[in-house]
Amino acid sequence: MNTSRFFLQRRATWLFGATLLAAGGLFWSGAALGEQNKVAVKVDEQPIPRSEHVDTTSFSPVVKRVAPSVVKVLVTERAKNVPAQEVPPFFDDPMFRQFFGDQFGGRGNSRHIYRQPQQEGLGSGVIVSTDGYVLTNNHVVNGADVIKVTLADGRELTAKVVGTDPQSDLAVVKVEAKDLPAITFTDSDKIEVGDRVLAIGNPFGIGQTVTSGMVSGLGRATMGLDYEDFIQTDAAINPGNSGGALVDVQGRLVGVNTAILSRSGGSQGIGFAIPSNLARNVMEQLVKGGKVVRGYLGVALQDLTPELVDAFKLKTREGALVSDVVPGGPAAKAGVKSGDVLTDFNGKKILDGRHLKLTVANVAPDTEVPLVVLRDGNPVELKVKVGENTGKHLHSSIENDDNGKKPSNDNDTGTLNGVGVGDLDPQVRREFDIPAKVQGAIVTDVDPSSAGAEAGLQPGDVIQEINHHPVRSADDAVKLTEKTESKKTLLKIWSQRGIRYIIVDESGE
Repeated sequence: MNTSRFFLQRRATWLFGATLLAAGGLFWSGAALGEQNKVAVKVDEQPIPRSEHVDTTSFSPVVKRVAPSVVKVLVTERAKNVPAQEVPPFFDDPMFRQFFGDQFGGRGNSRHIYRQPQQEGLGSGVIVSTDGYVLTNNHVVNGADVIKVTLADGRELTAKVVGTDPQSDLAVVKVEAKDLPAITFTDSDKIEVGDRVLAIGNPFGIGQTVTSGMVSGLGRATMGLDYEDFIQTDAAINPGNSGGALVDVQGRLVGVNTAILSRSGGSQGIGFAIPSNLARNVMEQLVKGGKVVRGYLGVALQDLTPELVDAFKLKTREGALVSDVVPGGPAAKAGVKSGDVLTDFNGKKILDGRHLKLTVANVAPDTEVPLVVLRDGNPVELKVKVGENTGKHLHSSIENDDNGKKPSNDNDTGTLNGVGVGDLDPQVRREFDIPAKVQGAIVTDVDPSSAGAEAGLQPGDVIQEINHHPVRSADDAVKLTEKTESKKTLLKIWSQRGIRYIIVDESGE
């Protein structure tokens, strides 16, 4: 079977061993720089001139100006001993030891330490300041013991990691040099699908290479990063291009090349770059304090579907549906409620949940900003004091009084036909690992051919609301589905996957 695969353009020697994200925490090759440090970057935020007749005879003048700002990044992970518990179990196989001896391990608890050989990899980077700051990908430098940066003039300099941000797959390294050819940033929010772009990097270690294409899409979120807003391009991106520059026809940085979607591991015309605005924000924070601090709202979000638009009496799909609110969090203190649709945040229109997450992340903690939610179809203006995202995930739940009733399956009339429900007694909570504060009716059975199954209901889910009415027991769930005006039922569901709203449609439309 041919399947499409995502490849981060990781170090060339390791690329084909992994298909998604390079995992790992913060990696420090040197002390973080102090608060007094700043990176001086060049910025030109003017949009590129657009007309129906553009001269694309040659990009040579642009390449000559920009190419010196793109560097080769060579990383080395030294040979090291791997603890016995990390050695693959097949090393204990008698047949393996017959041919290779016990150099990789011994029997039982007497296994030797495995010696991992030295590994090397190749990536790219972009010089962002004349005094030696270089922007690249986290997955290029993660785990490296030695980092060498090769400049366009042939100089090879040792680099130290200033800071990394795995959540956006960005990193900043520093070389000791002056008067370097720093690239000019532009406002990536102003680029449009169809704009011409050039990708510059060091694919496969063959030397600096330039490819051309256009912006194929914006706002892509396909790699599973916590914060992603990729620019899609058909400019060829290959292993070794990671951390390289995506520039416009004026030679300004619009993105940092990061990944490709490919069936073979090579370029097939779908590449992704981190927008320069996001990269610049992360870079400046890493240089200033060695870490990235992001704003926090304290809500669980989901995108609006056409069915949810109807259920919440909305006019468009723009906005982010609040499925849950963390008690005591910034949103809760501001008056945001589950079921609200957040449409404006800090003066910016919100398109969907991912857009809201990125917008909130860019607001400094302790900043008070205005927001607008739609509640019962009506706009409500609120103010929220943004918190700091510490990376800890808090569960939102409410108190419940267990009543010990046994499961019920007599709700096969009205709506939610084929769905069995029961009360949340202590035994059920233990069996499905349901927190004590979650209340509602547990789904005990779902007919595979029912509309509930098609909507995604599963045994172990907890129904917390039906058509905006709270559910505290199985009896509540049955009564709320007995005599309904519509065959479309809005449910608020708690599960191990999070809290969300779903529509169970039994109308047959």
